[in-house]
Amino acid sequence: MTVIYILIIVSVLIALLFLLAFIWALRSGQWDDNHTPSIRMLFDDNHPVEKKK
Repeated sequence: MTVIYILIIVSVLIALLFLLAFIWALRSGQWDDNHTPSIRMLFDDNHPVEKKK
């Protein structure tokens, strides 16, 4: 039974470690998109306008 308690504690610690790594990555700008704004003007945004009857 004590093995279950140890596994729960270890899994919670690992989950907290991943949460801290995720927060660190967000704050350090890991997911900032620097590429898309520079090529956005190349995308075709012109959609045909439907005529109203």
